[in-house]
Amino acid sequence: MSSLELNVAQFQQSMPSLPSATSKKVDSASRDFESVFISQMLETAFETVPTDGPMGGGLGENIFRSMMIQNIGKDIAKQGGIGLAPNIRTELLRMQEGNHK
Repeated sequence: MSSLELNVAQFQQSMPSLPSATSKKVDSASRDFESVFISQMLETAFETVPTDGPMGGGLGENIFRSMMIQNIGKDIAKQGGIGLAPNIRTELLRMQEGNHK
């Protein structure tokens, strides 16, 4: 196990238990946010990739590339992401409790 996996496991054990439906919604929202964040980073990286060639460029490629980047972002987040989801989850729970700090 990597240190990140150990930190995530310790974090999950220290969290108060929530009703199952609430916990799933908070987890889903934090993963979705991380997915969007990752997709935005990838969008910037993909801007440097040329789209020239006989079949390159155009509106169709722009649409396909955008959808591809969104799916890559979702896949990265689903596989553990870059470590934002646990922090986002914590903040969402604080906001629900009314502990805005």
